[in-house]
Amino acid sequence: MTGILAVLLMTACAKKSELPWDNGRLQVDPSGCYLQFENGKPFFWQGETGWLLPERLDREDAEYYLEACRVAGFNVVQVQTINGVPARNVYRQLSHPAGYDFTQVNRDSSYGYWDHMDYIIETAASKGIYIGMVCIWGGLVKSGRMNVEQAKAYGTFLAERYKDDPNIVWIIGGDIYGDVQTEVWETLARTIKSIDHHHLMTFHPFGRTLSAIWFNDAEWLDFNMFQSGHRNYGQSMGMGGRNGRRELLPDSCEEDNWRYVDMARSYQPLKPVVDGEPSYEGIPYGLHDYSLPRWKDYDVRRYAYWSVFAGSFGHTYGNNSIMQMHSGSGIGAYGATEYWKDALKNPGFSQMQYLKKLIMAFPYFERVPDQSVLAAENGTHYQHLQATRGKDYILVYDYAAVPICLDLTKISGEKKSAWWYSPVDGSLSFIGEFDNGVQTFSYEPAAEHDDRVLVVADAATNYTDALK
Repeated sequence: MTGILAVLLMTACAKKSELPWDNGRLQVDPSGCYLQFENGKPFFWQGETGWLLPERLDREDAEYYLEACRVAGFNVVQVQTINGVPARNVYRQLSHPAGYDFTQVNRDSSYGYWDHMDYIIETAASKGIYIGMVCIWGGLVKSGRMNVEQAKAYGTFLAERYKDDPNIVWIIGGDIYGDVQTEVWETLARTIKSIDHHHLMTFHPFGRTLSAIWFNDAEWLDFNMFQSGHRNYGQSMGMGGRNGRRELLPDSCEEDNWRYVDMARSYQPLKPVVDGEPSYEGIPYGLHDYSLPRWKDYDVRRYAYWSVFAGSFGHTYGNNSIMQMHSGSGIGAYGATEYWKDALKNPGFSQMQYLKKLIMAFPYFERVPDQSVLAAENGTHYQHLQATRGKDYILVYDYAAVPICLDLTKISGEKKSAWWYSPVDGSLSFIGEFDNGVQTFSYEPAAEHDDRVLVVADAATNYTDALK
């Protein structure tokens, strides 16, 4: 790729810092649960959703957005590579000037569609950010805008152009069931993988579904992705589902995204899993009725902690105005009215970093989901507690200030130290030191939505020093 070395050199001159791929390529860890670099260092996926970045933002704004992502701690940005056949970027340049004949995509202007995509990828790389490339949105394939032969041509073009960029993750699909135009998706995936042997690949499925249902055995699928979607409790489509399809989760479990993680971990071979599209901050419940309440920062925090503590290897945040880069003029898709730059100041956008900070403070690869540490009956809906632990630490996410009855014998150490951790600002409050046995922890919420994480560790450890 021309230009990427210059971008990286400028970054290095401005500030010498390690880029993620300095640790080698991303790969699945030996347990099949997480991602790591070639040198064994863990990779926690802290994703942001910038679906229409390639089409809606010019270069100045693309750099502005990606810098905001870097500052907020995001290390992956998911984009729609194209959302039309052809798609146009902000410079009115076409992605497909001659159908699927990609010999004519390069233009003398540096603002050609794929030149602009190159710039976005290179700029992201200079900031240590991976680009999760949804190659083509599912609805386009469903409507016949790409067939098997065109998938071969497009996959060849993408793989040849980006196989040497260090910061690519391939995402097949795009909000679609895996049994719709399956041959096209399989062809696109296999074509890319036959050329690009370096980058990981997954499938972005339709709402409330999981890629493992269709593709868990596929050699090209390195990790699973689910879309827990945007519905609240009670907005189930029921047994008939959409287009006659059954919902994966029982009625009244629509927000329980931790259930998708449990489901994914039941498949063999075991593959890592991530929620690639949970409820977005600022989007209406269920998407389409703009009069309904909108998801808030405390909702997106709950989705993130439930999913990760259930065993996901990371999480993807989304924001209604940011994902579509809304101009702030008029009403955008799903009732968006806020200017995307203003939406970057929404609290959920900056709060995701505290989840990564917490997880990375403890031994990474030994962490497992373990509800057995809870010594009392668990609640449902917002009363649900989600627990994860290592050999000498336990983390429990508490959304609704539910008393936590915990079996401290589940981890090592005769004495245990305990803290409350805030997902809002990353602050840590010491509770005390406790003997082994069953102990109940509770707190008086300081606000209406005062979710916290109970942190318990062998008193002989010093893991929480990284959180102070």
